[in-house]
Amino acid sequence: MKLLWYLTSPDGPYPWEPSHRWATDFDHLRRLARAIDDLGYYGALIGTGRDDGLTVAASMIGATRRMRFLTAVYPGLTSPAKLAQIAHTIDRHSGGRLLFNVVNGNDRTLAQYGVHLERDARYDFSAEYWDAFQRVYLGEEAAYAGEHVRLAARDLDGGPLSPWDAFPRPTPLWGAGTSPAGMAHSAKLLDVYLSFADTPERLGAKFRQVGALAAERGRKLTFGTRFQIIVRETEEEAWARAEELLAATDPATAAALAQWNLPPGETVETFRSGDPAVERRLAALRAGRLPDVRELEIHPNVWTGPSLFGFDVVSPASGTYLVGSAENVAARLREYAAHGTESFILSGFPLIEEARTVAELLFPLLDLDHEFAEERR
Repeated sequence: MKLLWYLTSPDGPYPWEPSHRWATDFDHLRRLARAIDDLGYYGALIGTGRDDGLTVAASMIGATRRMRFLTAVYPGLTSPAKLAQIAHTIDRHSGGRLLFNVVNGNDRTLAQYGVHLERDARYDFSAEYWDAFQRVYLGEEAAYAGEHVRLAARDLDGGPLSPWDAFPRPTPLWGAGTSPAGMAHSAKLLDVYLSFADTPERLGAKFRQVGALAAERGRKLTFGTRFQIIVRETEEEAWARAEELLAATDPATAAALAQWNLPPGETVETFRSGDPAVERRLAALRAGRLPDVRELEIHPNVWTGPSLFGFDVVSPASGTYLVGSAENVAARLREYAAHGTESFILSGFPLIEEARTVAELLFPLLDLDHEFAEERR
């Protein structure tokens, strides 16, 4: 089992609320990285948004010894050959600790970066982009001529893309994709398939579906998901903290978080669900209040948090939570593992304090992968 943490600048006891968000700086980010590294987490997902993930990863090399940097990359924002050079630089100086989180994006986000591709074309482009990247990373000199990506032949003799014998393997690719095209793309390309959090059974069924698509190509994937986490010595303490978190959340903030998880064109006011539990949560939001904390528990120790009904693999503000005593949360993680989940990207706020609490209470109860990054060398 691999446990990763979250490396991002927004922090505080309830950072989705501006009044409870700290003004963090580079030193705070470096202290967070050191804590993740010293506590023995496998690595960290680098938050997207204000900061560039590759820049953060590079700047944290000197502050850490073994943690991996899971860094989001939108194909097309830079040349695959340039990305290969950047990846080589980070891997060479960190000891091979870079992981890529393949993000195909959406029309609005990509357009802001100057990339304009239809949804299905994005997957075709992404497959070529990462194929070209890996070939350059591994030192191939031949030109690359695809439908979307074209690279001239490379003179590697003493050039900036000279292959490094220490890293004969491609950079591991993590990522997600829920549509049929996204699943097919994942099966063809990824090493670790990530999914939105869900109940263990439903998540396992999704993993088996994607795994079968990969097997048809002669490939084998591992699987991961994303949770926020509140773990304490007792159930009562953990749920009391969850109640504090909910009480600190303005209903307007909860409505905005919920909006991210609604179908396009729908709002909290207009959306109607066939699920009575979801309807009760929506009715509470429309009335300007939040439901009772236990109304948001959708599976033992699995809690939707202030987003009320959303599953999100990346956002620190609208993810699904694991809440409970160390023994019960460990049991829940083992349940997810039994359904195929190997990697868990976790977070709790404040990030350093909660990272320490999770490591102290939960790590001794689990069989964790603590191997240093030298396994890739």
